[in-house]
Amino acid sequence: MPETLCAIVLAAGRGSRYRLLAGAHRNKLLAQCTGRDGIERCVLEHVLTRVRAVVDKCIVITRPDSPGVAELGLLYGCEVVILESPGMGDSIAAAVAAQPDHRGWLIMLGDMPFIHPDTLKQVVQSMDADTITVPVYKGEYGHPVAFGRQFGPDLMTLAGEKGAKRLFQGVRVSDVAVDDPGVLWDVDVPAALEFKPT
Repeated sequence: MPETLCAIVLAAGRGSRYRLLAGAHRNKLLAQCTGRDGIERCVLEHVLTRVRAVVDKCIVITRPDSPGVAELGLLYGCEVVILESPGMGDSIAAAVAAQPDHRGWLIMLGDMPFIHPDTLKQVVQSMDADTITVPVYKGEYGHPVAFGRQFGPDLMTLAGEKGAKRLFQGVRVSDVAVDDPGVLWDVDVPAALEFKPT
């Protein structure tokens, strides 16, 4: 079995809350923000820059009406899967079905640009074949979440809006304590483009 690690970047959501405030034509994943490295990029580019440094393969799941997201994924050397459904379960299942032969999958949300690189390394280093690995900040589960090899078949059965939380029941979950508020910071509204952790 391959000992490679695959990142799944979920970028097929509609971003309804963001569009309501910013305008119906605005895609939050393409909005500019200054990252924790002081560099200005679009939201998704921050995510791809970080994750490509810690995985062997990256797959971006996006929608047919988001060509800019697909182009950015290709620019960063990712495989791009176009999916009609915005459901997180559908996205994860499609991604694992497209890339089933890995030692694990690191599931990233496309709208979380402020996760520290060290956090990604910690999560990746802590993962195991029969374990779900989750960063924890001040007692709260965050992202990204790593699923070891044994979870591949279950990940492919996910469907609809719900993600992979149901897979946490009765299995080994490894909590990785991090000093990184970025694991909880997603860009749901335009104001969240400016990182101001409390």
